Amino acid sequence: MGFNILWPAMRWPDNREIETASVAEHSAQFCEHYSEVSDAQWANCHAVVSVNDIPAEYHGRLKQCRIFVTPKVGFDNIDLKAWGALGIPVCNVPDYGTQEVADHAMALMLSLMKGITFHTRELKKDPKGLWRPALNPYGRRLSSCVCGVVGLGRIGTAAALRAKAFGMDVVMYDPYRENGAELSIGIRRVHTLAELFAQADVVTLHTPLSAETDKLINADVLNASKPGLILVNTARGPVIDLDALYDALRANTVQAVGLDVLPQEPADPEHPLIKAWAADEEWIDHRLLLTPHSAFYTPESVYDMRFKPGEIALNYLTGGQLNNCVNEEFLVHSASG
Repeated sequence: MGFNILWPAMRWPDNREIETASVAEHSAQFCEHYSEVSDAQWANCHAVVSVNDIPAEYHGRLKQCRIFVTPKVGFDNIDLKAWGALGIPVCNVPDYGTQEVADHAMALMLSLMKGITFHTRELKKDPKGLWRPALNPYGRRLSSCVCGVVGLGRIGTAAALRAKAFGMDVVMYDPYRENGAELSIGIRRVHTLAELFAQADVVTLHTPLSAETDKLINADVLNASKPGLILVNTARGPVIDLDALYDALRANTVQAVGLDVLPQEPADPEHPLIKAWAADEEWIDHRLLLTPHSAFYTPESVYDMRFKPGEIALNYLTGGQLNNCVNEEFLVHSASG
């Protein structure tokens, strides 16, 4: 039996060879917008792949759909309960950019701790006069520093191992990881954010976005941090309270920050932090690095992001193997009435 896999709102503008290859001899169907999907396509699809949630108005048209796959790590924009009520499992793709995001976190950390962008910009002003190795005020010996990792999932573990390879003393905080997870990779564990921020020279965030992690890094956490803190976020923007971060940078409670994600994307040019950074205000100069949610991006990760959803869908449709289901609790509740 052939299955119909529907991509109702394609993210990538180029050809569809990767997605088509992922479902082999089965049918891959593509539309650019939800409104362009025909009633027959909704009714006959056995799986749906979409970055964003499917509007509820289309749920009633899904007559044969057995699985929904979102081709990314985060699923906070998907109504897991609604899909569970339909009896449809929701699966994500948590492993397409693990190495890339961990690498990016290290790149932001190293750029700040070794003054890479600092020296580059200064030398542009005066290549001869500012040829001063000791000019960078933020230089650190990495092996003398404590690196705190918040969230020891796939990416957090990869980041911890990279920091450890630089000789850093790595400490983790993750209340959901089983006892001994830290011992398996040779790092330390603390049981509160306050403990971690009090001892870390650099903190890198690797948590999902949820009601618990929204503004997890707030004024209380930042104000209790070790002097000279460098903070890196390649997870989700709302994990950091941006207003509190602005205040902490202004008060020199936090020394420098590297952000690949923001609470509002694209960046809000009117937010005080973004406005000060864009204007090169002296107080924030060389203390904030921004990248446009690009940590995941390499040709290899994009291939995985595009190929793996079809693979996940077919594993379930053809053999009943359910990979990376993120709404299982709602499916169980639905089944039990």
